[in-house]
Amino acid sequence: MVQEYQSPVRVYKHPFELIMAAYVRRFPKCPLIPMFVDSEIISESQSDDGCVLVTERRCTIDIEAPRLLKRIAGVDYLYFIQKNSLNRRDRTLHIEVHNETFSNRVIVRERCSYTVHPDNESWTCFEQSASLDIKSFFGFESTAEKIAMKQYASSIKKGKEIIEYYLRELEKEGVTYIPRWTSTVDSGTVTWRHQLPPPSAARAIPVNSAKDGLHCKDSSCSAELVTGSPDDKLDADYIRRYLGDLTPLQESCLIRLRQWLQETHKGKIPKDQHVLRFLRARDFNLDKAREFLCQSLTWRRQHQVDFLLDTWKRPQLLQDYYSGGWHHHDKDGRPLYILRLGQMDTKGLVRALGEEALLRQVLSINEEGLRRCEENTRVFGQPISSWTCLVDLDGLNMRHLWRPGIKALLRIIEIVEANYPETLGRLLILRAPRVFPVLWTLVSPFIDENTRKKFLVYAGNDYQGPGGLVDYIDKEIIPDFLQGDCMCDIPEGGMVPKFLYRTAEELESEENRLLTDSIYKSASIYKGAPYELLIEITEASSVITWDFDVSKGDVVFNIYHSRRAPQPPRKETHGIASLGAVNPQLIDKSWVLGQDYSMVEKALMCQEGESVQGSHITRWPGFYILQWRFLSSAACAASSMPRVDDVLASLQVSSHKCKIMYYTEVLASCDFRGSMTSLESCHSGFSQLSGTTTSSTISR
Repeated sequence: MVQEYQSPVRVYKHPFELIMAAYVRRFPKCPLIPMFVDSEIISESQSDDGCVLVTERRCTIDIEAPRLLKRIAGVDYLYFIQKNSLNRRDRTLHIEVHNETFSNRVIVRERCSYTVHPDNESWTCFEQSASLDIKSFFGFESTAEKIAMKQYASSIKKGKEIIEYYLRELEKEGVTYIPRWTSTVDSGTVTWRHQLPPPSAARAIPVNSAKDGLHCKDSSCSAELVTGSPDDKLDADYIRRYLGDLTPLQESCLIRLRQWLQETHKGKIPKDQHVLRFLRARDFNLDKAREFLCQSLTWRRQHQVDFLLDTWKRPQLLQDYYSGGWHHHDKDGRPLYILRLGQMDTKGLVRALGEEALLRQVLSINEEGLRRCEENTRVFGQPISSWTCLVDLDGLNMRHLWRPGIKALLRIIEIVEANYPETLGRLLILRAPRVFPVLWTLVSPFIDENTRKKFLVYAGNDYQGPGGLVDYIDKEIIPDFLQGDCMCDIPEGGMVPKFLYRTAEELESEENRLLTDSIYKSASIYKGAPYELLIEITEASSVITWDFDVSKGDVVFNIYHSRRAPQPPRKETHGIASLGAVNPQLIDKSWVLGQDYSMVEKALMCQEGESVQGSHITRWPGFYILQWRFLSSAACAASSMPRVDDVLASLQVSSHKCKIMYYTEVLASCDFRGSMTSLESCHSGFSQLSGTTTSSTISR
């Protein structure tokens, strides 16, 4: 595999001629680079006017490698050929390097260039690129590659230090200015003439900072912070100022990925900070980060996420009942987001708004977080690429462990993990109750391992002591509800009124869906035509879980088991066409209760407005049928089978109709233990058959 390197643009705030005077001092040998043993000029040529000078050197390099490897290779030193092409008129130096040793086994290529900064002729730019292709190396290809990359990274870091060292040496000798080269040819005689440079035209060049929205509003900002680079390339000072300290190879990954995006991506190019997050999330593996980022860019373009903050208006219900908001910053300058999860009615929000609105709320928080990171980078003068989240669990109870809500949360986490990697700097979880381990068991497998390492959990009032909240947040901005002195205007949440709940049809009809499907399904139940749901169980002890709301009318809920597979409902060839809207029946009319199928739970009568949660641990494999039946005064009739007269009546009388919204899931027994559906502390109003095999709860 070919290893490649591309440097950022390094800007020396010195004229080209002075940089060249410093550069030549590193030859024939440089004590500052121990591995650079010696060099000798093997050829040198110059143009007639002295403008172009081409120098070819043979360089001796001592690589730090295991002695055994050197003995196997049969060499003590490696030899490279370096060709320098200096153009004094254009003020450029181009350097080409290739290996002489093992050239039939290993191909090393390096290109460097010193050029004048396009916007300030008193500054000099340096760029460097290289490639390494080890075709064979005595069976030690991987080892040789690692050694070569390590040595090269070390020499890159030394490069700028060496130039700056010799610049200081020149200054000690009194050389702070070297005139530019010019020549005139008169009668075949070359005349040299020195031309003094004009006064420095240095000015702020916010090429990268402006591109990324990082404008410096303070006119006193130093030139070092606004140094730009030519052709929209990344500047080393810009990387250090806005992105942080990166190793040379990390810088190379960022530059190469950024270049690839500029060449191939047709949409909006993400900001450098965001590209860097994807690289960090994949440990700077360029191929993996490229694939990861492309998937996210496709998702952003598909759902117009770039315009979310400008186009999406938060529903009033979210403003009233979503108990979260931004609150100052932590001690490291990261934006601080506070979420009072224990005070939030997660079920009510899902039922009243749907997953789509909650997901957009979470995405808007993340988009706002990215924007605040950029702002804090400017304010604090240091790279800030993530935020801190404080989650207060005071008030967390069984209601928060509502499985459809957990399911929605996991899906939101999955989307956030895929599109906002490395944005969470720290997560402070305060006042965690006893039920928290259950929630953590459900959620933690879906969170990236690197993200989980950033979690800090405090039970009770432990956050108030040493090692607690004051270690991460200044005391004067700790919110009042955490016994601090800062007034916090984050909504307190509360229960969402049930009259604000929406039907499944309303939730499913939303446009521009970010989620491909809905957790909830809706069903209509007619008099004489119950709604039946088939679940096939292949392993005994599997757990059937359910959650449903009765939005209209009263129903009877039953669970049946059969070893026989129900036949697909036959289409009626005789009758009324509109009968197709009636629920197909899974329990055949010829089946006998107790012989062909059996009831595994006692019937539960549910009134309009009730919410029911429950689970059943299956004792046998086979087919389980969940049935919701219309409840009327005739509900106690001996037969539960629909009759034609009842079906016809149900089509004509609108009052003979009930509606439910339901969610079901089948869990393996190993997944069920410790999950929220197995909580024995729930008040059971359903299961009378076996307290050890089922659990159910009704909320009114």
